[in-house]
Amino acid sequence: MSFLRAARAALAGQCCLPRVLVAVIIILALLSLSCSNSGNSTLTRPDHNAYVTLPAMGSVLLLHINGTTGVISMGAQTPQEEDYSPVGLALLPSRKFLYVVNSRASTISIFNLASDGTLTLSGTPTQAGSGPDAAVIDPSGKYLLVTNNYGNNVSVFSIDSGTGALSEVAGSPFYANTDPSEILITPSGKFVYVTNPEIGMVTAFSFSNGVLSQVPGSPVFSGAGAFGLAVDVSEQFLYVANPSASNPSPYETTTGNISGFNIDPGTGALSPILGSPFTSTAGTGPTVLAVDPGGSFVYAVSEGSSFSIWCFAITPTNGQLAAVASSPFSLTAGGLFALIDPSGSFFYIGTAAGHGIAGYTYNPSTGVPAAIAGSPFSTGTPPGKMVVSE
Repeated sequence: MSFLRAARAALAGQCCLPRVLVAVIIILALLSLSCSNSGNSTLTRPDHNAYVTLPAMGSVLLLHINGTTGVISMGAQTPQEEDYSPVGLALLPSRKFLYVVNSRASTISIFNLASDGTLTLSGTPTQAGSGPDAAVIDPSGKYLLVTNNYGNNVSVFSIDSGTGALSEVAGSPFYANTDPSEILITPSGKFVYVTNPEIGMVTAFSFSNGVLSQVPGSPVFSGAGAFGLAVDVSEQFLYVANPSASNPSPYETTTGNISGFNIDPGTGALSPILGSPFTSTAGTGPTVLAVDPGGSFVYAVSEGSSFSIWCFAITPTNGQLAAVASSPFSLTAGGLFALIDPSGSFFYIGTAAGHGIAGYTYNPSTGVPAAIAGSPFSTGTPPGKMVVSE
């Protein structure tokens, strides 16, 4: 019998319970109803940490995130290193190590994480490829993958589980066509996708035991300036932001769109989703993408505050995108990064113009974003990339 039914029975005289126990049951029933109807906004969640690179400062900034409100407060900053220009970063799932890609120095710094989230540099930075940019760790936590803009390739390193040290795997770096930039690994760890903005394409790989192998038909054309990547939770659909792409009537006044691809579950090969590319009624140059953990929405964002956040509902059966009501939203955004925290509660966007991070909650039913109190949160200088701990 549920709390509510027991309470009703007690009140009706159908349950022979002491009055005190009846009162307790009624209170629990009311609390149960309150929790079930409150939605995500009133749940209390633990606080957690995040990290953001500051390229101009040559350092990494610790962020503290209030688990209930999403408000960001600034923590400790690592010592500044001239001519490092840290951009990409990746956090090991065990949270013991943070890897930071230094674009100008062509190295990768390894940091140990203390219990309070503070960072301590571990040894001498590892040599990377030419012009390293973005980084990702595979789901097993065994490998770190880094795109190399100038080298036209991707480096793969095995991770020592005890020390966090990196060792480049045999055959690395792997050719990834011209100007590899953003990188994404699917939840299963089977496939890796890299955007090539200079040629407007996406390079697709299968991934096994640290080895990247280009899949049939790779690379595939996406659109002008192809950059940001996102995959749905079912690993069926890949979405790519094309910030410079033009659109046919009636969307000719909107610059930029989103390509949607079906992912072959066996090979990782890409084929266009019917109706792709998808665009908005207004806006210019969406650069980065995020998919909510529930797999319901795709967000595409661009710098500025006019028509700067596009939100689309994902059709589960075919991956097609449909703009949600009131999209695009004229809210503070940015083109540096877009991510949703692991709990699925908060949406964070890196902005160069505001020198900080815009933070939002979003309605899990409609996708509509709402600014977090105090947003945007200043980092003092434009951020590079951000990663959030679980």
